Amino acid sequence: MKIGELKGRDFLKLLDFTNEEVQGLVDLAAELKAQKKAGIPHEVCKGKHVALIFEKTSTRTRCSFEVAAADLGMHSTYLDPTGSQIGKKESIADTARVLSGIYDGIEYRGYGQSIVEELAEYASVPVWNGLTNEFHPTQILADMLTIQEQFGTVKGKKLVYFGDARYNMGNSLMVGCAKLGMNFTACAPEVYFPDQALIDTCQAIAAETDTELCFETDPMKAVQGADVLYTDVWVSMGEPMEVWQERIAALSPYCVTKELMDAANPGAVFMHCLPAFHDLKTTIGKEMGEKFGRTCMEVTDEVFESPQSIVFREAENRMHTIKAVMAATL
Repeated sequence: MKIGELKGRDFLKLLDFTNEEVQGLVDLAAELKAQKKAGIPHEVCKGKHVALIFEKTSTRTRCSFEVAAADLGMHSTYLDPTGSQIGKKESIADTARVLSGIYDGIEYRGYGQSIVEELAEYASVPVWNGLTNEFHPTQILADMLTIQEQFGTVKGKKLVYFGDARYNMGNSLMVGCAKLGMNFTACAPEVYFPDQALIDTCQAIAAETDTELCFETDPMKAVQGADVLYTDVWVSMGEPMEVWQERIAALSPYCVTKELMDAANPGAVFMHCLPAFHDLKTTIGKEMGEKFGRTCMEVTDEVFESPQSIVFREAENRMHTIKAVMAATL
């Protein structure tokens, strides 16, 4: 994919793009990453300005958008949860039109997918989804770039997602895998499987790409033949603390352990979109550990810190793939 090839397009969910366009964005990210590593300037959007709306805070997404924008020669304005009136004193439609007159692009990270969709409907500049409850498309581009770097290709490999697959990560990984030809298994209790309507949509895509989408409740069965073991926190941002008890009870058997890693394919890797509860070195981690008698949640510290863990390269790739999205659409 070339710089500006998707000029004027919004980036709201991977379902809005062809399989070739999704792969093209991953390949463009790889090119831009190589240029950055080689010290080759690529200020292809010099003089432009982007607004970054964060109703949910984030380390990786904010840093990635700000650094990517700077590398492309742009200036960015960060609007934290208290820094904008979106949906409070000013409607989403009005916010979109105000910011469109000042900025060349708008990023939104927050709650319902309907919010970013409405922003895009009324904005006259590209709108990018930094995360909603339903989808996290920039994360999936980073994941696919990381897997491509690790194995040379994503096609024909197998990814198993352990944990609550009903929300943004489970949904988006299923979509991304179907589009790029990577076999996908969601491993969780049945009540935590993705929405059936989305499964049906992805199964239709998977039929075109010769990809297998599976749904399994037994972790040991799921991990057979796996190349990537992936998980996420069991409680999403914004959910009440009371949810922890229910999730821990239901998802404890799905914690990624060395035993599971050993049962996967030789050379299998561990991935996580971060942050991760793999030890008690955070305030919430310590509190939950003391309350529920656990030293970790979704992944053991042994796996997280092992040579099989590629989570920090995955995190770095957020920046390169976000840069590709902005460069392609501006």
